Amino acid sequence: MTAVHKIAVLLAPLWLAACSLMPPADFPVEDNVDIDRYMGKWYVIAHIPPSATENAYNSIERYEQTEPGTIETTFTYREGGFDGEQQTMHPVGSVLEGTNNAVWAMRFYWVLRMQYVISYVDDDYQTTIVARDKRDYVWIMARTPQIDEATYDSLVKKVADYGYDTAKLRKVPQQPLDARDDG
Repeated sequence: MTAVHKIAVLLAPLWLAACSLMPPADFPVEDNVDIDRYMGKWYVIAHIPPSATENAYNSIERYEQTEPGTIETTFTYREGGFDGEQQTMHPVGSVLEGTNNAVWAMRFYWVLRMQYVISYVDDDYQTTIVARDKRDYVWIMARTPQIDEATYDSLVKKVADYGYDTAKLRKVPQQPLDARDDG
């Protein structure tokens, strides 16, 4: 086997992993995300979470584009209650080409990249839904720590329309801004 073949064999799993980040054509993906408007603070209103954050309070995602197509993320939450220990994660997002900024590869560790699909963002960039085509995790987020019931219900309906079991959705307890130390 030549050196080129060996390199190709070694890189094939990475190439296949990158391909798996693209959702199928029938999965809901926002048509065009204005990346500059999307940056900033988003409060997690409800989610079907990974096990690491299943008991999170005051969950906040903060996005900053540090160079074109690279999104530095700071995710903070309190474990188990409003007075729980503050947890912080720093995944890095990479916008996938040809997705109009709506599909990212979110890297949590050097080799672990997870699909991050902006399936919905409202016209004013005040609410969003981030999903995965495996329909295992989903996040409903807003620019404020609380949203009205009608808005929440409409977002939950979208999540159901995407094929998720909304009985698994957990509302994330969020304190009002004046009660926060991280507002």
